[in-house]
Amino acid sequence: MSKHILGRIKIKPVQVLALGFMAVLLIGAGILMLPISTATGEKTSFIDALFTSTSAVCVTGLVTVDTASHWSYFGKTVIIFLIQIGGLGFMSFATLFALILGKRVSLKERLILQEAVNATYISGIVKLVKYILSFTFAIEGIGAAILATQFIPEHGLLKGIYFSIFHAISAFCNAGFDLIGDSLFPYQNNAVVILTISALIIIGGIGFAVLLDLFNASQSTRLYTHTKFVLVLTAILLVTGTVFIFIMEYNNPETIGNMGFGGKLLNSFFASVSSRTAGFYSIPLEYLTTGSIFLYFILMFIGGSPGSTAGGVKTTTIGLICLTVVSGLRGKEDTELFKRRISKDVIYKAFSILFLSLMIVVAITMLLSNTEADTLVNGELVPLEGIIFEAISAFGTVGVTLGITPYLSFVGKLLIILTMYIGRVGPITLVMAITRQKKKNAGNIKYPEAKILIG
Repeated sequence: MSKHILGRIKIKPVQVLALGFMAVLLIGAGILMLPISTATGEKTSFIDALFTSTSAVCVTGLVTVDTASHWSYFGKTVIIFLIQIGGLGFMSFATLFALILGKRVSLKERLILQEAVNATYISGIVKLVKYILSFTFAIEGIGAAILATQFIPEHGLLKGIYFSIFHAISAFCNAGFDLIGDSLFPYQNNAVVILTISALIIIGGIGFAVLLDLFNASQSTRLYTHTKFVLVLTAILLVTGTVFIFIMEYNNPETIGNMGFGGKLLNSFFASVSSRTAGFYSIPLEYLTTGSIFLYFILMFIGGSPGSTAGGVKTTTIGLICLTVVSGLRGKEDTELFKRRISKDVIYKAFSILFLSLMIVVAITMLLSNTEADTLVNGELVPLEGIIFEAISAFGTVGVTLGITPYLSFVGKLLIILTMYIGRVGPITLVMAITRQKKKNAGNIKYPEAKILIG
């Protein structure tokens, strides 16, 4: 009887993804609670273990306990595995194990994979996942090898190699976890470390579909419209972010004011790269000017590109909305991009993502403003900008903070955990997972047009 009932229950791919991420982060929390996971051999509280596991699986980087000093090497290894699984998706690893064991990937699993990697077609999805895994391990390996030239002389052979692998994976997956204790602040003048981490973040954040298209560019004379759009948007955001941070922090002695021109430019560029999703920092963020903090709000909210290890509403979402607004102001009916027309369904989805994301950030900010009203950081009450910063950072799975994360209340930690989870799974995916989708109207019924005044 129960078998018959269970057999009739249909779980949608989006539900599998939402539940899968939840299962992984709960398992991770259970392991991190064990005494073997901490440097002192003491048990970590459930809320801190869950917070760390969620932050790792959702590739965020916000932490309530210091990663470098609190966790043992076993705990740190668990964290980096969670980051790798969270960055690539648990279904990618499930496929890897299935292929290793010689098992066939079923149609249902292919549909879940399609949803997980944000692929357009189901055809060749397993081959795409193989490519993603191979490419990821290769890039992380190259990044680790370059970082090893800096970390091994400083930390010794074994520790240097471990540091290199950990930070290469954390950077490529846009996670922002570090074993240094103060992110990349000690390396703010080390161009090799800063540029290597930057390259890993950018490559991991532009999306696997774009990387595959670029890889095949030698065999094809044209890039896909999506690839060109992502590359243009990424370049605009990187350059704009670098220029604005450079200008606004130029004379700030607490950040880049006392650096030479090269150091100012290097650290401004890294801030622009990392602020969109990675969570590393090379300058103390709590001393940023108000203008830079506001810029961080924007960049964190936008995030990386679709089908990548990055979070946020995604570059193409904001790009299409901007193009649609421009088209509307010009009196055009269609949104056009590189002499191509964009489907209305895609435009509606972009606006839906933006609206839902804004509502989530606003709701979490209001709740945190209440739960953290009496929270003290260095003897002072948490300012509103710090709470907004925390909410956007968690939703965009960025991982930077103005210093309030370790001081969050129990309820505040739960709210950030929920926000990181929503940000990683995606608001649209989560809504689809918990609601029943209505079938399309068979009769194509259209209601009479209504006139609404706006503006």
